Amino acid sequence: MHTLRSIGSSVAGIAIAAGVLSAPIASAVEPAEIQGDATPSTIREVNLTDSADAENINYAITTEGENRVVDIAELKDKDKWKGYAFGHKSGQGKHYGNHVKALTATSAAMGGREVPLAVITPDGNFDKKRPTLYLLNGAGGAEQGMDWLTATANHDINPEAEGMQDMVDFYTSKDVNVVIPQAGAFSYYTDWVSSPNSGYLKGPQKWETFLTKELPGALEDHIGGNGKRAIAGMSMSATSSLLLAEHNPGFYNAVGSFSGCASTSRPLPRLYTQLTVNRGGGSADQMWGAMGSEYNVYNDALVNANPNNLGKSETYVSVNSGLGGANDWGVPGSSTLIVEGGVIEAAMNSCTHDLKAKMDSQGMKADWNFRNTGTHSWPGWRNDLFTSWATFERGFAKDAAEAPAEPEVKPNELSIDAPQAEEDAQVKDAPSAADQSPDKDFVEGKDAEGAEAAGAAEAGGVAE
Repeated sequence: MHTLRSIGSSVAGIAIAAGVLSAPIASAVEPAEIQGDATPSTIREVNLTDSADAENINYAITTEGENRVVDIAELKDKDKWKGYAFGHKSGQGKHYGNHVKALTATSAAMGGREVPLAVITPDGNFDKKRPTLYLLNGAGGAEQGMDWLTATANHDINPEAEGMQDMVDFYTSKDVNVVIPQAGAFSYYTDWVSSPNSGYLKGPQKWETFLTKELPGALEDHIGGNGKRAIAGMSMSATSSLLLAEHNPGFYNAVGSFSGCASTSRPLPRLYTQLTVNRGGGSADQMWGAMGSEYNVYNDALVNANPNNLGKSETYVSVNSGLGGANDWGVPGSSTLIVEGGVIEAAMNSCTHDLKAKMDSQGMKADWNFRNTGTHSWPGWRNDLFTSWATFERGFAKDAAEAPAEPEVKPNELSIDAPQAEEDAQVKDAPSAADQSPDKDFVEGKDAEGAEAAGAAEAGGVAE
């Protein structure tokens, strides 16, 4: 087993040597093979300073001599990542504008919605074919200014590099295009049973259809994908990444899950799910139907963790212990971070041990990273970008022909097709998070009304 850290009392780090990417090799599953009747996305590049473009940020741009400067503090939360994409300079002196492209992609399944995308690319022109890494945001996402781009700017990602190397520095040094969907807050990036209409969750939520059927073919053609792809996420989207890989075996060459809970159909994990979507204005029943229903079980990444579903993907899974570490002290709101973030991460740790036990029982390999300390917060997730790269690189380099034969599935495994979601389904809203648990602030961030919680992303806090 590829093991980064032991789960015993004594924890020892194991270095994973970085390999060399092979020549482009087609993925085992191409987008067209799973597209079905879905309509491919229309991809559009966004000029962030064009006043005629609805996505522009001119309202926060000023002119200083011959230079145009964006005041990120003046941007709306949902636009902060655009400010970094336009005007930020990395720790290594790279101007983000040369390496971070703003795009939109349409989703017919979500009523023609335009989904904003941030794409990190080494050369900025998409002239070379490369693997594609889809990096999903957590619960609050870009809508709350808590996306990967915003939360990693001015933070060192690579402890082995001289000086500060932030996320853009790190990935532009690799032969990969990184795609960050900048929408989908509180959605679990899944196809919902019924359409919510409150808070951040309004209209059809068909994120799995978008991410696996509508987007990949059109986008990868636009940015120069070579047929190899990976997907990763943290907290809420850690569950999503596992599910999308399990629902589409062989589509992703690698998958990363950072501080997530694979299980969704048992009472306590179901509560975690409800607490998250409730912050966005929806309910778990609207998303997956009743607890333990066929569609809920279909969207349980623990139940569906078997060799046939996940065994074709190189897998990285990480979690902290929940105990405050060096990075959790001395920042604004650290006391809240230690308590709330510690409770959340301890729950995620238990979930992750369940996943490991299940995968071990199936003879499935993964790179496991159980950290001795750390809360449910950004320092661990930033570190995951660095430590997960060896897993993704191994997946990108492996020829599908080299994959081992599929192991025999244990008789207790479930394999079902997702039912067609009915938009007119009559689904009773689940009780509110406050009614379900005394831990009202269990899940970090801001609620659907936008109230701030302790521990902002910029401070390295519990917010996602």
